[in-house]
Amino acid sequence: METILNYFETIPFSHRSIILVGGITFFWLLEGAVPLFSFKYNKWKHAWPNLFFTATTIIINFALAFLLLKTADWVQANNFGLINWLPEMPLWLYILLGVLFLDFFGAYLAHLVEHKVKPLWMVHLVHHSDHKVDTTTANRHHPIENVIRFTFTLVGVLLVGTPIGIIMLYQSMSLVFTQLTHANIKIPKKLDKLLSYVIVSPDMHKVHHHNLLPYTDSNYGNIFSVWDRLLGTYMELDREKIVYGVDTFPDEIKNSSLKELLKQPFQGYRKPTNFKKDVK
Repeated sequence: METILNYFETIPFSHRSIILVGGITFFWLLEGAVPLFSFKYNKWKHAWPNLFFTATTIIINFALAFLLLKTADWVQANNFGLINWLPEMPLWLYILLGVLFLDFFGAYLAHLVEHKVKPLWMVHLVHHSDHKVDTTTANRHHPIENVIRFTFTLVGVLLVGTPIGIIMLYQSMSLVFTQLTHANIKIPKKLDKLLSYVIVSPDMHKVHHHNLLPYTDSNYGNIFSVWDRLLGTYMELDREKIVYGVDTFPDEIKNSSLKELLKQPFQGYRKPTNFKKDVK
């Protein structure tokens, strides 16, 4: 475990790039072999705005990375944060708790707030307005959302007290998981269900991309499913019934235009018109 932690403390940018590009390539090919939905679309045309937002995500996170490093150095120097206040523990448990709690602050909590605060929802809407969810959807986030998510992660690092090695490990895991859970791949239902007891499985996250409430406001987790299960935001829906997009922004042509997506957060909040009541 110490070797792994040491590696992520100094992980080269080139290695992180390999994880990103390699993940997209792997799941892109897998989607062609075992697709969940047989989309009738030009995959490259669909990917263009999503890959643009992937690029802006990389640029913004890279530009702000020094803040993570400074915060991680400070919490370590001052022995500050939740995992540093706990009794002494094995290194593997220290790392697991660090990743687990970062997943709460940087992903689950940030995601939940984005759905509950209307101005933030309008920013996050760019991610949800994809009508053909696949692995390129993973980083389809408006630049404003990148800053919002980074802020939550920064606060998480401060409160949890994670060193830079755990932060880089978490971000690498987060990258792979978000590509996996958005990928248009079909895995056996029983296996997906089994995985969902520990991690966010592909089908579990696809429910979150259903176009109607209350499903849209569920399954906020990124890596671990424990937060949704503990905090009452876990929901299930048969994969065959999932319809991607958002009911209040149904125009797929506009939702596929980079120009329109960049303007989307400023179009004004629209109240949901179709609340799905027949839930289990």
